[in-house]
Amino acid sequence: MAAPRRLGIIVGGGPAPGINAVIGAATIQAINCGFEVVGFYDGFRHLVADEFDPPTHTVRLEISRVARIHFDGGSVLRTSRTNLLDPEALKTAKRAEPHTARVSLALSRLRELGINCLLTIGGDDTVLSARFLAEAAGGKLRVVHVPKTIDNDMPLPQNQPTFGFSTARMVGAQLLKNLMTDSQTTGRWYLVSAMGRSAGWLAMSIGQSAGATVTLIPEEFSPQSTVQAVVDVLEGSVLKRAVLGRCDGVAVVAEGLAYRLGDREELGRLLGHEVPVDAAGHLRLSEVPLLELIKKELQGRFKARGETLPLVTHNLGYELRSADPTPHDMAYCRALGFHSIRLFVDPSQRVAGVIVALVNGNLATVDFNDIIDPVTNRTKTRLVDTRSDEYTVGRAYQIRLERSDLENSVTLAKLATAAHMSPADFKQRYERAATRLHDLPPGM
Repeated sequence: MAAPRRLGIIVGGGPAPGINAVIGAATIQAINCGFEVVGFYDGFRHLVADEFDPPTHTVRLEISRVARIHFDGGSVLRTSRTNLLDPEALKTAKRAEPHTARVSLALSRLRELGINCLLTIGGDDTVLSARFLAEAAGGKLRVVHVPKTIDNDMPLPQNQPTFGFSTARMVGAQLLKNLMTDSQTTGRWYLVSAMGRSAGWLAMSIGQSAGATVTLIPEEFSPQSTVQAVVDVLEGSVLKRAVLGRCDGVAVVAEGLAYRLGDREELGRLLGHEVPVDAAGHLRLSEVPLLELIKKELQGRFKARGETLPLVTHNLGYELRSADPTPHDMAYCRALGFHSIRLFVDPSQRVAGVIVALVNGNLATVDFNDIIDPVTNRTKTRLVDTRSDEYTVGRAYQIRLERSDLENSVTLAKLATAAHMSPADFKQRYERAATRLHDLPPGM
C-alpha cells in the first residue's frame, strides 16, 4: 500500500503581503488532490531546535481553516529568519553552505512526521534552505519553493515580480503621497528610506508611482561610493528645486545604498567612531545610520552657506510587509499556491526541487541551481538596469541635476547663485553628480 501523501508548508524570512493567499490556495488544492497538509509554525525555527513538539509547533491545515485567509496580511503560520545555512562558512569563505547538522535534523523530523512533499515560501535564504533539503534528501523529499520578497530582487523568468512587491509599492506610494502633501504644506524636505537590501526596485517604484522629487537607488552608484557623492546628488536636487521656485520636496533613498559606501575613513569621521567590521574584515554597514548621515552632511552644507534646510527623515519599512494584499497579489498568490501543488501531482514533473513561477499566465519552473551564483553559492540578485526604459521613465520625472543643466549657461548661473558659487566652480563640483554612472569614464 502506498504511503499517504503528506505535504508540509514552511514560511521563512520577512513577511510579505500574499503569504496567506499562497498557504490557503495550496492547502485547498492539496487536500482536493488527496494530501494531508501540515503547517509548521515559525519557519524552520522549531524544526531544527533542540526541543521539537509537533502538537505545539505544527498544525493540521483544513479547508475550513484557510478558505478566507487570502484577504489577510501576515502569515497564519507566522515566520522566522531561522535557516539551514552555515553561518561560519559565510564568515570565512563568504559562500552559503548547508549547516549539515540542521539539514539532517530537519530531514529526520520531516520523515518522522511522514512529510514526503514540502512547500517552502520565502526569499533568498529560504530558497537556499529548500535547495539544501532537496539535495540532502536524494529524491525522497520533493520540494517546491514559492519566491517571496517585497524587495523584488529574485531573478524570475521574464522579469516576473515576486509576490508582495505590488502591494508594498501601493502602500508605500500612498504613504509617500501623504508626506509629499505635508512637505508642500510646511515648506520642508523629507528624506525617506525604503526597504531593499541589495536592489532598488521598491524605492524606485514607490518614488515613480508617487512622483517623488528624487529617488536614489544602489545601482546608480559605484561599489566604493562615499556619503559625499550621495549628498552631492541630493544637494543638486534641492538647489535645482529652489531655482524652479520650490523650497519643499521628498527624496526617496533605498536602504541598500548603505552597502555601496566603501570609504571607511569617511564613515568613521561622520559617525565619530570607527566603523565595526565582521569576522572577514568587511564593514558592518547594516549598523550605519544612512539617513542620519545624509541629513547631517546635507544640512551642514546649507549651514556653511548661512542658510537652513528643514529636513525630516522617515523610514518606510515594516508597515509595508504585513499589509492586506491587493487584489493583484491575492490572485497572483492563489495561482502560485495552486500550481505548486500541480508540480507535486503531475507525473510529468519529475524533479526533486524547483521554484514555481508564472510566465504569461502559465506555469513555469526554475531549477534551484539556475539562479545560484557559482562564486557565492547564494541566490543571484536581480538588480535594476539603469540603461532600461523602465529606469529612464522613473528618472525623467525627477528633479535632479543633469548634464544639460551644466551645459546651459543660464541654468548654470542660477544654480551657482543658489549655491553661492561661481558657475565654473559649480560645474566642476557637481559634474559627477549630474552624470549617470554608466556614462562616467573608467576609474571615476
